[in-house]
Amino acid sequence: MILRSIAILFLVLSAALAWAWQDYQRFIEQPLIVQQPLVIDIANGSSFRSIIQQLNTQLGFQRADIDQLWFKILARQQGLINQLKAGEYQLPVGMTAKEFLVLLSSGAVLQHSITFPEGWTFKQLRQELEADKNLKITLSELSDVEILQKLGSDYTHPEGLFFPDTYRFEKHTTDLVILQQAYQKMQQVLSEQWANKAQDLPLKTAYQALILASIVEKETGVAFERPEIAGVFIRRLNKGMRLQTDPTVIYGMGDSYQGNIRKKDLQTLTPYNTYRINGLPPTPIAMPGAQAINAVLHPAQGNSLYFVASGDGRHTFSANLAEHNRAVQAFLRKR
Repeated sequence: MILRSIAILFLVLSAALAWAWQDYQRFIEQPLIVQQPLVIDIANGSSFRSIIQQLNTQLGFQRADIDQLWFKILARQQGLINQLKAGEYQLPVGMTAKEFLVLLSSGAVLQHSITFPEGWTFKQLRQELEADKNLKITLSELSDVEILQKLGSDYTHPEGLFFPDTYRFEKHTTDLVILQQAYQKMQQVLSEQWANKAQDLPLKTAYQALILASIVEKETGVAFERPEIAGVFIRRLNKGMRLQTDPTVIYGMGDSYQGNIRKKDLQTLTPYNTYRINGLPPTPIAMPGAQAINAVLHPAQGNSLYFVASGDGRHTFSANLAEHNRAVQAFLRKR
């Protein structure tokens, strides 16, 4: 009787072990993701158990306890039980349990991106940061000056200090980290280009070059025109002529600008109205790109002192006021 009971127990255990082995093999070989890619966001400090529970919940698994056991056994076999890293991961269709563990142990988290186009103002940059759902927003209550202090900057005005580019980041990265990258890149680009500038420019500092580059950036979106437009401004500065550029007037108008510049706007004295002030405005008016900075530091040679839109996105350049007035009339006739 005892031998028979032992034999029955042995058969039951053998069947159970066989089932377990087959189920484990099924678990290893069967894809976790079978319909569409899945994004899983693992919080800092998550335990192995909580990670697997989160995965099972997102996948809708009904055998959470069994699969958690298989996951733990597999993780120990692979030496990954304590190697899983927090972050946001994208799990592709066909991914197996082993591939899932390898992915989370690699730290190859999902990358997001944010883009700041050339010519944007710091106000637009801040709005873009605050609208990004993948960033951790920490600066929304701070003033522009307080943000510069956070960056360790000696400047008191943020305009133009951030390089327009696309920046990649992990989810939950802070807005301050992105600003630090953009600020440092602008400092690097400006420093490198200033060190290789043309001779005899009427610009005493790299910051003055940044100011003028921001004006060139706003004056044209046509890349090959930038050196010629920069040349006009450089010659005007050398001759003591006012820059008389509309983008600076618009910037000085602030929120009162409604799409048109009136005669009284040109006559209103602001620190940025280059129809009323001599030389450069006190700060940049936008984020200039590398091409605009290079144009200012290597302006085109020539004798033009004026330019006006030609109606096709480009400009007509003139050496004297009479030529310029004819070009203005031609533009008005086209309109």
